[in-house]
Amino acid sequence: MTRAEQRERTRRTLLAEGRRLFATRGYAAVGLAEIVRESQVTKGALYHHFEGKSALFRAVLEQVQQEVAARVVAAAEAAGDPWDRLKAGCAAFVEASADPEVQRVMLIDGPAVLGWAEWRAIDEAASAAHLSEALTELVNDGTIPPQPVAPLTRLLSGAMNEAALWLAQSTGPTDLPDTLAALSRLLEAVRRAA
Repeated sequence: MTRAEQRERTRRTLLAEGRRLFATRGYAAVGLAEIVRESQVTKGALYHHFEGKSALFRAVLEQVQQEVAARVVAAAEAAGDPWDRLKAGCAAFVEASADPEVQRVMLIDGPAVLGWAEWRAIDEAASAAHLSEALTELVNDGTIPPQPVAPLTRLLSGAMNEAALWLAQSTGPTDLPDTLAALSRLLEAVRRAA
């Protein structure tokens, strides 16, 4: 194995172990020494790849965000017309966000660890940009009424994030299907306004 391959393997191991620990126990409950021990690397190896625990967490969050965004895009692309793509993508986001690992890393610890502004920038790059593009297309083709897309994007994104946080605390067996049905009605109301 070359040095470059070793470095990449070490980075992947740190990300995997950091993700496992952060997702199961939360950022605050995980120490740097534990991450290093579980990854079977030295502190120097960790600092070679990341400035510290928060930088490792940021990389884990970006990885989770990209995976969720990929699920959203895949669901949207599998749907028919632009309206169905929007609905499928939004539903896929809520479904992906119902995963406890995603909830802990992306929605609970993400804003708390990195701060709201940095978390929003990552969210914007991974999820909100796709939502904005879909809404722009629907405004342009007349499916939804002409309006500024930026506030609508933030409102829908906020509603879906809040629903995902609620699902993290809910215990009802029908909470996810009920949430998806409510989301569908919300989106239909936006369209009916046209």
